[in-house]
Amino acid sequence: MKITNKLYDYIGIRNAFFSEVGLGISANSILLLFHIFTFLLQHRLKPTDLIIGLLALVHIGMMTILGYIATDVALSQDFWDDIKCKSVIYVHRFLRGFSICATCLLSVLQAITLSPRSSCLAKFKHKSPQQTLCVLVFLWAFYMSFSAHFSLSSNAIPNVTSNVIVFITEPCKIVQMSYFFRHLFSVLGVFRDVFLIGLMALSSGYMVALLCRHRRHIQHLHNTRPSPKASPVQRATWTILLLMSLFVFMYCLDSMTWTGDPILLCLQMLVANGYGTISPLVLISADTHIIKVMQIKWREKV
Repeated sequence: MKITNKLYDYIGIRNAFFSEVGLGISANSILLLFHIFTFLLQHRLKPTDLIIGLLALVHIGMMTILGYIATDVALSQDFWDDIKCKSVIYVHRFLRGFSICATCLLSVLQAITLSPRSSCLAKFKHKSPQQTLCVLVFLWAFYMSFSAHFSLSSNAIPNVTSNVIVFITEPCKIVQMSYFFRHLFSVLGVFRDVFLIGLMALSSGYMVALLCRHRRHIQHLHNTRPSPKASPVQRATWTILLLMSLFVFMYCLDSMTWTGDPILLCLQMLVANGYGTISPLVLISADTHIIKVMQIKWREKV
């Protein structure tokens, strides 16, 4: 009975992995291809479009790794040697760090775009995509400098057995370091996350304040008639704010203490990659141009 239950758990987790991978790769591919075609047709690239395109590309990479893990979620212990173990953990950490930094920068860029001309942020409005990319690389280097211990402390653990299956989380795991280094990297990791999430919170709060002030101003000018529709910049701002809320929610779930049970650890992996699956759907649904193109293509098929 116990063996049958484990098999059902394995099949359910594998199906959940493949569902998340399929949806995530499809949505991010649509988002990435749309921004590539837009750039090829218009020969103009906004900094926010560059970040969204890179974010979609990074999430495709994360979904690919998740698909690789889902394919090999039941493997013999001989498969996960040190090289494969370190490579999977480091590449996933590399892409995850890029995703966090790109999301943070996207929030800051949108706050700069929304800021009035009299603001001190106005001088950053006309920065080129190349300068934006340099800032993103700097943020990513900052993130990875506090995360290198994951690749250094990962190992394939031999002699791991299970009644039915061996999960990736058992033979390939993070080896516990000494007391000093474990707490040192914990403190550095908290500092890193507080800095990045703090930037998101500050930029999001600034955008909310500007939107509220703009709405009161519009209602004062048009108190006798309905308020006009939101501008594209305002719609984009609300979309970015929704992304920030989604990211923080997923981050809090991922930061919760999960037990060492393989099933729960696999569920944690699903949660950790949930942002990469849901965020492109939010961006696609909020972009009227993508919706119109998809509607036209759908009508042509019908």
